[in-house]
Amino acid sequence: MTKNLTTGKPGLVILAFAVPLVIGNIFQQLYNMADAFVVSREIGIEALAAVTGTGSLQFLILGFIMGTTAGASIITAQRFGAADEAGVRKSFAASLVLCLLVTLVIMAVSISTLKPLLRLLKTPKEIFEDAYSYFVVLLWGMPALMLFNLFSNMMRAVGDSKTPLYFLIAACVINIILDYVFILFFHSGVIGAGIATVIAQLFSALACIPLIIKKFPVLHIRRKDLKIEAQEAWTHIKIALPVGFQWSIIAIGTITVTFSLNGLGYEAVAAFNIGQRIDQFAGMPLNSYGQAMTTFAAQNFGARKFARLRTGALQGAIIAAAFSIVMGGVFVLFGGKIAAIFLKDNHGAIELTHRYLQVIGCFFVFLALLYTFRQTIQGLGNAVVPTISGIIELLMRSFAALVLTRFFGYTGLCYASPLAWIGCLIPLTIAMILLLKKIRRQELSQKSVF
Repeated sequence: MTKNLTTGKPGLVILAFAVPLVIGNIFQQLYNMADAFVVSREIGIEALAAVTGTGSLQFLILGFIMGTTAGASIITAQRFGAADEAGVRKSFAASLVLCLLVTLVIMAVSISTLKPLLRLLKTPKEIFEDAYSYFVVLLWGMPALMLFNLFSNMMRAVGDSKTPLYFLIAACVINIILDYVFILFFHSGVIGAGIATVIAQLFSALACIPLIIKKFPVLHIRRKDLKIEAQEAWTHIKIALPVGFQWSIIAIGTITVTFSLNGLGYEAVAAFNIGQRIDQFAGMPLNSYGQAMTTFAAQNFGARKFARLRTGALQGAIIAAAFSIVMGGVFVLFGGKIAAIFLKDNHGAIELTHRYLQVIGCFFVFLALLYTFRQTIQGLGNAVVPTISGIIELLMRSFAALVLTRFFGYTGLCYASPLAWIGCLIPLTIAMILLLKKIRRQELSQKSVF
């Protein structure tokens, strides 16, 4: 079930590895969007605003956990590329312990502070209780979310991007079915939508365990692997936590956007968040390709195949940019029709969503380069530059939310993401150029040795 990404034509290898990730991440978004779709259709727009209105806060809390699991798996991928099987097992054990401890701490803090956080964000009173009820269910399900993401990232680290896809598809189907069961038959409202999501995540996590035992001997943790030395723990902490922190930095920026958005009324909240869901769904292939670049870079860095690494990084950027240009055109031309799928005949909300998608579409290529550069740099074990870029992203989103919104209202808020992407790319582009030059020097050095 494992696969080595250090052989074959780089561009084709990355694409083949990325395709299951693309499909899997699309299904991930589908079962995230399933709650919004069913709630909007069966309960109403206020309930929709309650489910989608906590999206930035969800990203802050849940995103930290997901980012931490992704960061920990980078070490695993590097060791797999270096053919260090004992190191792979130790990395998996250290990652499991680290991520579990982080999850339990974050869960306890977030549940106890959720209502004050929602008040701080000026969550409209019409949707406050539903927003709290939906989100607190997701928080109680954090261990399931962490385990599935960790298991999926570990399987990808050793070259298998297909197996996590199968579990995601099953989870998506389960989530959609349970959404209708809880909402239509049990009349449990938004709480039912949250429970459906948690059950789907728990299924995915538990289903991974027997498969890892049967198909991934390189990931079989032994008792001695659980005796984690300080150096081993630090090796993972210095990569995993900064990556999680990067996700949270981005989320803080989106929280400032939510803060300004909530002052524009629940129709704007629903429209903007539906626009973001559509944007995120279309961006999944770019995110997936970035994930593929992380594994590709990490394995080839571990194997010391510098020429291959450099070629793959350049080809990856070109492929991602081409896709983003096509999707940007779709947003600009057909954004209104896409919005109507979710918003029925609410013409005001449809127009606002279309406006958001038109702005996003014009700048979508910057998101493609951002994912490619950041994920490649992280695959090389560099967490500093992506963290710096995340801070710049936070500042740019905050500027749009707090300044542009004051002068241009909803339209100003639509520029939050494009400005964040451009600002984020500045340090990433500089770092990418310098890293490619360094890789080239190491490549020449290897040739001179032989």
